Amino acid sequence: MRHLLDTQTLARTDALRILDVAEDMADTQRREVKKLPTLRGKTVVNLFFEDSTRTRISFEAAAKRLSADVINFSAKGSSVSKGESLQDTAQTLQAMGADAVVIRHGASGAPRTLATSGWISAGVVNAGDGTHEHPTQALLDAFTIRKRRFGDDSRGRDLAGVKVTIVGDVLHSRVARSNVWLLTTLGAQVTLVAPPTLVPQDMSGWPVQVRYDLDEAIAAGPDALMMLRIQLERMNAAYFPTEREYSRRWGLDARRLQALGADSIVMHPGPMNRGLEISAEAADSPRSTVLEQVANGVSVRMAALYLLLAGAEHGAGETTPATDAPVTGGEEKENTR
Repeated sequence: MRHLLDTQTLARTDALRILDVAEDMADTQRREVKKLPTLRGKTVVNLFFEDSTRTRISFEAAAKRLSADVINFSAKGSSVSKGESLQDTAQTLQAMGADAVVIRHGASGAPRTLATSGWISAGVVNAGDGTHEHPTQALLDAFTIRKRRFGDDSRGRDLAGVKVTIVGDVLHSRVARSNVWLLTTLGAQVTLVAPPTLVPQDMSGWPVQVRYDLDEAIAAGPDALMMLRIQLERMNAAYFPTEREYSRRWGLDARRLQALGADSIVMHPGPMNRGLEISAEAADSPRSTVLEQVANGVSVRMAALYLLLAGAEHGAGETTPATDAPVTGGEEKENTR
C-alpha cells in the first residue's frame, strides 16, 4: 500500500487486510508494554491545516506505539499562515526526510495532490480533506461494527448483510462519504437519513437508500445507527429551522433509543453535540460504541502506518515483526462496488 487517500477506490481485499492487521495491533495494545519496534527509524509527520484533537492525537499515539519519530505540524503559527504554499511545505518535509505524511486539509483533493505531485516521496494518509473523505474514520467504524458483531472471531470477515443507517448532516460529512463507500465494499446495506436540505443534490452514484424520517428508519431494524455531528462551522445558510426542531425530528433521544432492536449499536464519530443530534442517554448507554471507536482508531491507524511503511516488506500470509501474527487480506474477490 503506497498511500491511503480514500475508501471509494479501496479494494475489498485491501480493506480487509487493514482491518485484520488492526486486529493484530489491538491485541498488542492489551499487553503491559504497548510499544512495538516496528517503525523504529521512520519519521511520521502530522500535517494539519484544520483544527483537530481526536484524529491528530490518535495518529500520534499510533505512530509512537510503533516506535516512529513523530513531527506535529500545525498550520496556525507556521509559515502557512504567512502564505507558504502546499508545495513549499511538502518540499520542506521532503528535505527533513519524512517517511509518511498524515494530512488534514480544508480543500477536497489536497492529499491526492500531495501524493501524486512528485513534491514528496513519502507515503500519504488522508486524515480528512474538505467535505470529500476521511478514510481511517470509516475503517475504524467498520472495525468497530465487525468487532461488536463477531467478537474475537472477526478476522477475515466482511460485513455482508449488516444494515447500517447513517443519520444527520450528510451534505458536509466526509465521514458519511467514506463510510458509504467502505461499508458497501464490505457488503453492508447502507441507508442515509437526513433533512432534504442536508442531502447532496445528486445521489445517483451513491449505493445507498435515502430516507427523511428517522422513526421509519429505526423501525426498519438497523444493526448500527451512526449519528453525524451537525457541522455548523461549514454552514453558511439555514439548513433547518432551529436546533430544537432538528433534535426533535432527527435526533437520537431516549424514546428512539428504546425503539432500536435489542442488538443494535449506536455510533458517533465525534465530537458530539449532546442534546442536538444525540442525547446523553444514547451517548452513554451500553449500546454506544463511542469510546470503543476512539480506542479502535489507534489500532486501525497503527495498521495503516504499518502497511504504508513496513507492510510492503511482508507479503500476505507472512508474519509481521510487530505482532508475530499473520497478515492476511481475506479472500481475493473482484471489487464490484
